[in-house]
Amino acid sequence: MTTTDFSSTLLVDQRPETVFDAIKKVRGWWTENVEGNTEHLNDFFEVRFDDVHYSRQQLVELIPARKVVWLITDSRLSFISDKSEWTGTRVVFDITEQEGQTQLRFTHIGLKPEIECYGACSNAWSGYMRNSLFNLITKGEGQPAK
Repeated sequence: MTTTDFSSTLLVDQRPETVFDAIKKVRGWWTENVEGNTEHLNDFFEVRFDDVHYSRQQLVELIPARKVVWLITDSRLSFISDKSEWTGTRVVFDITEQEGQTQLRFTHIGLKPEIECYGACSNAWSGYMRNSLFNLITKGEGQPAK
């Protein structure tokens, strides 16, 4: 049986450079609870959502106006059996131009339907992508968790 990683796609009227810059502003769309740097190759940053979610990401690929990739090097998710389920997964933001618009394809490689976190985590990612990141890209202001 083949399963797929969680993926979500946005289409916006902004330029690829604008989308790329917004993705790197993690505090502006995901959560304000970020420690570390989120904009340069090999930067590490940690995010916390109270005692429910902790993860440490490393920026392992940055191609201006085209791609951002995070490697999750550590994680603790308190609401599932395997607390480190995200560790070793990757979060990929692919940016492409399509007929005068910019497409952003978000993929969390390793977040598959058969793992425990899939339901809650895919719903959370969908909300951040379609609301907060979309608004940061299109209106200049996201709705990150406080």
